[in-house]
Amino acid sequence: MTYKDAGKTAAERAEHLLSLMTLEEKIGQMVQPFGWQTYENHNGNIALTEDFKEKVKKGGVGSLYGTLRADPWTGVTLENGLSPKEGAEAVNSIQKYVLENSRLGIPILIGEECSHGHMAIGGTVFPVPISLGSTWNVDLYRDMCRAVALETRSQGGAATYSPVLDVVRDPRWGRTEECFGEDPYMISELAMASVEGLQGEKLDSSSVAATLKHFAGYGGSEGGRNAGPVHMGRRELLEVDLMPFRKAVEAGAASIMPAYNEIDGIPCTSNKELLDDILRKEWGFDGMVITDCGAINMLAYGHDTAEDGLEAAVQAISAGIDMEMSGEMFGKYLAQAVESGKLDMGIVDRAVLRVLKLKFQLGLFDNPYVDPAIAEAVIGSKEHVSLARQLAAEGIVLLKNENNLLPLSQASSGTIAVIGPNADTGYNQLGDYTSPQPSDSVVTVLKGIQHKLKAEPERVLYAPGCRVKDDSREGFEFALSCAEKADTVVMVLGGSSARDFGEGSIDLRTGASKVTENETSDMDCGEGIDRMTLQLSGVQLELLQEIHKLGKPVIVVYINGRPIAEPWIDEHVPAILEAWYPGQEGGHAVADILFGDVNPSGRLTISIPKHVGQLPVYYYGKRSRGKRYLEDNSEPRYPFGYGLSYTDFSYSDIQVSKNVISRDEQTVVRVKVANTGTRAGHEVVQMYISDTASQYTRPLKQLKGFCKIHLEAGESREVTFTVGPEELSYIGENHQRVVEPGRFQILIGRHVNDTISAELNVRED
Repeated sequence: MTYKDAGKTAAERAEHLLSLMTLEEKIGQMVQPFGWQTYENHNGNIALTEDFKEKVKKGGVGSLYGTLRADPWTGVTLENGLSPKEGAEAVNSIQKYVLENSRLGIPILIGEECSHGHMAIGGTVFPVPISLGSTWNVDLYRDMCRAVALETRSQGGAATYSPVLDVVRDPRWGRTEECFGEDPYMISELAMASVEGLQGEKLDSSSVAATLKHFAGYGGSEGGRNAGPVHMGRRELLEVDLMPFRKAVEAGAASIMPAYNEIDGIPCTSNKELLDDILRKEWGFDGMVITDCGAINMLAYGHDTAEDGLEAAVQAISAGIDMEMSGEMFGKYLAQAVESGKLDMGIVDRAVLRVLKLKFQLGLFDNPYVDPAIAEAVIGSKEHVSLARQLAAEGIVLLKNENNLLPLSQASSGTIAVIGPNADTGYNQLGDYTSPQPSDSVVTVLKGIQHKLKAEPERVLYAPGCRVKDDSREGFEFALSCAEKADTVVMVLGGSSARDFGEGSIDLRTGASKVTENETSDMDCGEGIDRMTLQLSGVQLELLQEIHKLGKPVIVVYINGRPIAEPWIDEHVPAILEAWYPGQEGGHAVADILFGDVNPSGRLTISIPKHVGQLPVYYYGKRSRGKRYLEDNSEPRYPFGYGLSYTDFSYSDIQVSKNVISRDEQTVVRVKVANTGTRAGHEVVQMYISDTASQYTRPLKQLKGFCKIHLEAGESREVTFTVGPEELSYIGENHQRVVEPGRFQILIGRHVNDTISAELNVRED
């Protein structure tokens, strides 16, 4: 049989297999039920459910979502969940049953969540994407993606619903933490690295299929509200929001997920222009398109572009959807749609063929099983934990360091009070889409500082002070007493994307852990948690202000998933670190920077406003956007690309090798970067381009190149960038990409508002 012949191409095998399938079997390949509902765990013994077995025998299951996912939504906990080894054994059991009890023996495609680590028990928890973007280290991120692929595939997961390529315009949006930032070029570079890391040199049995999401415009929703309408012209859509997706498709991404939102009245889930005309015909994408969970249902009961579920299913598949996460609408209505003549069988075959081809490319037919011993060895390995620590450190941004308060001296910094709701609450520093964690697997800021000063534990005092959201001040007295005894105070404030993992609470009056009933959630960020403000929740600011009155040196460490706009803190606190959600090794990373073992090298990938009323403040706004408000100017508090170091860098001698080029030529830009300080450090060299005059309005400047370099104290280096059609083009007349003749400014420097420049001219051909 051709489809079992490993010597044939994936396309040939898929074509033959399709020809043998019934309608019910075809529909089965297009639905993706929730995987954790397919088995029961009885003290490590996996038993498949009768409902799942019955569906398999009827050919009705081709893929499973989140089989290994563990979180409060799934109800999978550390107590009833699967270890890495058990997870691999469970997937093997599922595959074995499917192969032996379905007519054609088509293996299951296991899709998993892996935005910042595989969302399964034991998986390494890396920093969230907004932190990963802040590293500006593409190579290190690629290494992380490779590690995530190894951990996921070793357990049998073959597709991941990452990377998230949304361009953030309003950080009140709760999913800001899942994104790399506000700039399409930066996101594009990380998008390509993600595909390369997750999929390897090619799709095979060591890869996971990268699923680009959310296609498209999801980060530009009305009011920063999740899945809200997007008001955007075609030119902006093509040039900004679609750019990272286009680059990732060019890199070979195997799968893509449409967004929940609508653009100009058309839901992305049923947008034929987006899913067929642009994605497939213009870009040449030949992979699989899978919906987000419940997205087809929204067409009938949310967007209301369909009368009922049947019409919604037909709209979606006709527009280009190949698989439905949850499978609710496809599984219920597609057969009826075909039999009633409302859906052509050719459209069904087109979708099924794409699903089958991906399974063949991933090697699922030839290598359907995994080795549990490998899963046990790879998942959470020392190498991956070390990588998580490095990424966390490189993603931390030093926002302020008045009078060089930092780094602290281990020998002479005296007693340190570590205070705040995020000082020792592990889940608060992990971000959304995180699995349950054993208490000893997460290094909090308190633990990181204690470890740094482990020879003198009496030097570290701790008080939670308050909770993230709660208005209770019962912990103030204890926190103030700790601060009074200290020489230096480290305030760990911010937000929380921790869902209810049943971990209990902290006694604000003593700092001790306690178990309470009906504990109020501290979650103020994450999917579905959008805010009206960017201020600290609860009474955190008030706690800080009370401690500030003591006159002690205060350092603020933010642990959070979106920018914080607190003018009082920016004006009164001498040192501020933005650590984002730094993952399981975050406490070590923060301590490394506080004490100078690591020189901070993180740079912002999202502008931080002075006040929420300034939004939007993304840096690439048009020249015509206006200069100021009555109360203040429109500049952010901390601009895109900003971040301090414990050393100093200077830029000079910018040169363009050919300052007049034709539209299709390239030139090389050179700049000298010197470390003029007393410490070795990393610098992020950023290149922006400004088109001084164009047929259609353009941003004042846009990032078009960057690199992260290491310089010893006193060392200098020449850094080069290539500038050509890709960097100079934009979406012009008839929405076509064009390089217009004229004058350009090349700007290179430390951040978007601190650059030196040179001129480049593009001549008429």
